[in-house]
Amino acid sequence: MSDSIGETAESVVKATTSQFVDQEFDVFRVPYIKSKEQVDKVLAEAAAEKAMVCYTIVLPELRQYLADKAMDLDVKVVDVLGPMLRVIEGNWGLLPKNQAGLVHALDHEYFKRVEAVEFAVKYDDGKNPMGLAKADVVLIGVSRTSKTPLSMYLANKQIKVANVPLVPEINPPAELFKVPPKRIIGLLIDPFKLNSIRSARLKTMGLSEKAAYADMGRINEELEYAQAIMRRLHCKIINVSNRAIEETAGLILDYIQGNEHHLNDTK
Repeated sequence: MSDSIGETAESVVKATTSQFVDQEFDVFRVPYIKSKEQVDKVLAEAAAEKAMVCYTIVLPELRQYLADKAMDLDVKVVDVLGPMLRVIEGNWGLLPKNQAGLVHALDHEYFKRVEAVEFAVKYDDGKNPMGLAKADVVLIGVSRTSKTPLSMYLANKQIKVANVPLVPEINPPAELFKVPPKRIIGLLIDPFKLNSIRSARLKTMGLSEKAAYADMGRINEELEYAQAIMRRLHCKIINVSNRAIEETAGLILDYIQGNEHHLNDTK
């Protein structure tokens, strides 16, 4: 029995009964117990079948009622959560939320995060422009402005991010200009900082630091082109020159939340 979906109690029952290899057990899950009337009905059936009841009820009043009613009917019961809750309360003086289904709420958050990470990988570096319309945030900028690390960081905050590199010789995808400006973030960087980052990158790859990739003339050309695109898009611009990934991500999250509040206020 459970005031949520009952998976925890069922798992405990199955783990226990698996120790009795020569005996078969019938296990019935009764989820979403919310009232004393439901408790009465299930315990009456258990008494008639001489069954035992394993339960995860978080509401103290309902949990106590079930224990008392089971004693009256001589039904053997096992309280899965109660003892753990009491030990934690007594040991650290903490109070539980007494809210059913929190484990599954956490599971839901986990799967949302996994989905966002998979999205970031799929739509990284402009691989598939079709993802731009589905993204919560689209990051744009020249190479080495932390688009991919930011996408992954935000994905772990359950934000679906696509990113598009801006290169003078390649027109941005047409889909980018269909994305609402408030969902686009332009990333800019100081040209000397970018030169340092790119030079270090070339060095780790065993290439000459004098390659066009790190040339100051080329870098300035790329940044001017990127700024022109950002102006066309009327998007938010963040300078990432001296910011850690976490700091830039924080600015993006604040911007997203600000837009959400604005939308809610106008409804």
